[in-house]
Amino acid sequence: MEALIQYFETIPSLHRSILLVGGLTFFWLLEGAVPLFRFRYRKWKHAIPNLFFTLTTIIINFALAFLLLQSADWVVANGFGLINWLPEMPLWLYVLIGVLLLDFVGAYLPHYVEHKVKPLWMVHLVHHTDHKVDTTTANRHHPLESVIRFVFTLLGVFIIGAPIGIVMLYQSMSLVATQFTHANIRLPQKVDHALSYVLVSPDMHKVHHHNVLPYTDSNYGNIFSVWDRLLGTYMKLDRMKIQYGVDVFPDEQENSDTWELLKQPFQKYRKPTVLPVED
Repeated sequence: MEALIQYFETIPSLHRSILLVGGLTFFWLLEGAVPLFRFRYRKWKHAIPNLFFTLTTIIINFALAFLLLQSADWVVANGFGLINWLPEMPLWLYVLIGVLLLDFVGAYLPHYVEHKVKPLWMVHLVHHTDHKVDTTTANRHHPLESVIRFVFTLLGVFIIGAPIGIVMLYQSMSLVATQFTHANIRLPQKVDHALSYVLVSPDMHKVHHHNVLPYTDSNYGNIFSVWDRLLGTYMKLDRMKIQYGVDVFPDEQENSDTWELLKQPFQKYRKPTVLPVED
């Protein structure tokens, strides 16, 4: 475990790039072998805006990375944060608690807030207006959202007291997890359901991408499903009934145009539809 944390403390940018590109490639190919939905689309054309937003996310995170490093070094040097105030424990438990808390403060919490605060929801909409959710959708985030998420990550580092090794480990896990949960793949339903008791599974996350409430406002989890289950935001829906997109921005052509997506947070939209919840 110590060697693992030491590796992530200084993980080379090349290795992180390999993780990103390798994950996209793997799930892209898997989507062709076991697709959940047989989309009629030009996959590369659909991927262009999503890859553009992946690039902007990388640029923003790279430009602000020094803040993350300085913050993580400061909390460790000053013994600040929740995991630094706990009694001494085995390293594996220290790492596990750090990763779990980062998943809550740095992912679940901002995701929940983005759905409840209208200006933030308008920014987050870009992620939800994809009508053909696949593995490239994972990093389809408006540049403003990339900044917002980064701020929450910094907040998480201070609250939790996470060293940079745990932060980089979590972010690497998150990268692969989001590619997996957005991938247009069909797992056996029993396997997917069993997985969802611990981790966010593809079917579980696809419910979050349903185009109408209340399903859109559910299943906020990133890696671990425990937060949705504990906090009452977990919902189920037959995966074959899921329709992607957002009913208040229904134009698929506009939602596939990079320039229109950049403008999307500043537009008005009509009142959303709310469906009765299935038993």
